[in-house]
Amino acid sequence: MKQIVLIGLGAGAASALLFASILSGSVLSIVLFYLAPLPILIAGIGWSHVSALIAALFAGAALAAFFGGFLFLAFCIGIGLPAWWLSYLALLARPLPTGETEWYPAGRLVIWCAIFGAAVVVATIPNLGWTQEAFQAALRSALERVLRAQTRTPEGTPLEIPGADTKRLLDFLVVVTPLGIAVVSTVINFFNVWLAGRVVKVSGRLRRPWPHLPAMQFAPQTPLILAVAVAGSFMPGLGGIVASVFAVALFTAYAVLGFAVLHSITTGIGGRPILLAIAYCASTVIYWVAFGVALIGLADTAFDIRGRVSARRGPPATTNQ
Repeated sequence: MKQIVLIGLGAGAASALLFASILSGSVLSIVLFYLAPLPILIAGIGWSHVSALIAALFAGAALAAFFGGFLFLAFCIGIGLPAWWLSYLALLARPLPTGETEWYPAGRLVIWCAIFGAAVVVATIPNLGWTQEAFQAALRSALERVLRAQTRTPEGTPLEIPGADTKRLLDFLVVVTPLGIAVVSTVINFFNVWLAGRVVKVSGRLRRPWPHLPAMQFAPQTPLILAVAVAGSFMPGLGGIVASVFAVALFTAYAVLGFAVLHSITTGIGGRPILLAIAYCASTVIYWVAFGVALIGLADTAFDIRGRVSARRGPPATTNQ
């Protein structure tokens, strides 16, 4: 128990330092900020979810002591407790009648990453306004301050963005910013869980078998949940904004599933690493490529693309030794 506590305190200190690095304002600090959940996840997956919980609470308390009490809730809700919960689920298992152990599926971990990615955005809405008009007005004001800082336009002077219609740009950013944050948060959550698992596996402390990610699947009800979220996004008011945030986060999860499908169906194809690298790079800069990969994930759920390709290939060839 002493080791669990010490690991938790050390991981919490590391997480708090990564989180606080954003204050420096450098590009590297943004990367370090996104890695803030990593020490908590490593502590949880490598030692115990109790260690992860201690790390989350200690990091929040340390940040509150140095920068103000509001950071305790902000850190715990946005980073600490989600990392603890994901590490808990990663080691969740149950015995089967056959005597084997069934571990929590990787696909459901991805869905939880999407849920937390959306929840981070939704949790900030009350701080900006309780109506759609108030929320969007406050977000527009915040975005305008950022653009003024980048263009060095003083307050009281009309904001002009060279080569762009400033009003239309702000209107566009007000709509897409919550969605973009949900996408980035979902991807960062998944990346941190994957990286923490790899670190723990290399250290020899991983207690569960490493999942075969190209074979991951989502729960059968996930497409229905996505459909409800997409339908809800057409609602007026804050309800539509909340639903659209969850819809985009879940669609991002399906993009992860789509890449799993691509990894599976390209097995044995010449130039596979190059094809996958192109797909990954293109999806980060061209939104419709990422959209297409997500559609592949949805199509696999409906038509079992991986199963059909595997059946067409047949069993692997054997040779006489």
